[in-house]
Amino acid sequence: MGEMKLASAHLAECRKIIRHGSKSFYFASLMLPPSVRLASTALYAFCRVSDDIADEPGASLAALDHLRQRLDAAYAGTPYDHAADQAFAAVVESYDIPESVPMAMLEGFEWDLVGKKYNTLSDVLDYSARVASTVGVMMSAVMERRSRDTLARACELGLAMQLINIARDVGEDARNGRCYLPEEWLAEEGLNSERLIASPEFTPALGRVIKRLLDEASQIYRLGVTGISDLPASSRLGVRAAALVYAEIGEKVRANGYNSIDQRAYTTRGRKLGLMLRSPGNPLNFSGCDTAAPVEEVAFLVDACERTPEAVRGDGEWMLDMFAELDRRDRASIAKAQANTRTPRTGQASDQRVGQLA
Repeated sequence: MGEMKLASAHLAECRKIIRHGSKSFYFASLMLPPSVRLASTALYAFCRVSDDIADEPGASLAALDHLRQRLDAAYAGTPYDHAADQAFAAVVESYDIPESVPMAMLEGFEWDLVGKKYNTLSDVLDYSARVASTVGVMMSAVMERRSRDTLARACELGLAMQLINIARDVGEDARNGRCYLPEEWLAEEGLNSERLIASPEFTPALGRVIKRLLDEASQIYRLGVTGISDLPASSRLGVRAAALVYAEIGEKVRANGYNSIDQRAYTTRGRKLGLMLRSPGNPLNFSGCDTAAPVEEVAFLVDACERTPEAVRGDGEWMLDMFAELDRRDRASIAKAQANTRTPRTGQASDQRVGQLA
């Protein structure tokens, strides 16, 4: 029981990391079933912490080596004394997630640190596979869906989301000394990444490159979302909600005339909630998962995670217990806060509102 309470505290800390670090993921996760929500939160928290470390000013390859040591320790069953590491170790063991998957994610972070150039679309997809599709296959694993087709579609949905991120963040990335647009495409428009980074400025030529990237994202997105139909029914709404949020971001970039230098497309909290509420009736429903071969750049992730139905051994029961414990703690904390806001004279609650965060 002591270990269970400790793990519950770790997962509670992971939820805080996600609430502050990735609002889109947090809102979409509210629609996932308890065990999947907590497992995915543990995975995403470790990814978020790792990404933040790699993105710190002055981050070096030594910092990345330290992350690899943390990853090795988690897989050895001796995770570092950090909430994200502890919860992550439990999840990857329970759901049989191969270490090569998060290790590929760290390789993507390494490419950021060394300033890797992306000459072709395939190069950009290689990067996106590492920083985004890795999350997709891990999510599929915690949903206990390990068939080749489902994993391929999960990877491709991750690719599409990352391409949308790149299109949205061209200006922000350039100001941070990075460019993820294919050099070949830039050259065709008389542009290059060095000039873009030195002087981020929107031009119609740059807009055409961003449009082209979004068009690629749309094609991959249409393939990736078919995999939602192969997920457990209880998980489809959450994944569909996330897909809708990213599609909305892409449409906002288009509505802004592809100018992501001077403005950053985003969806408000209210809009995210609206998309979540609309997702059950949204026509992202398919008769079945597309059986096309995986996009070449994600095939290595599919190969690593594919399992026969008999070999899938995920065990989410311990997470259900933790979820119940977290809810109990939330209710106790809220009750205490509400009691503290009551005035001694009237016993009525003050105007301070205490909201429960699921």
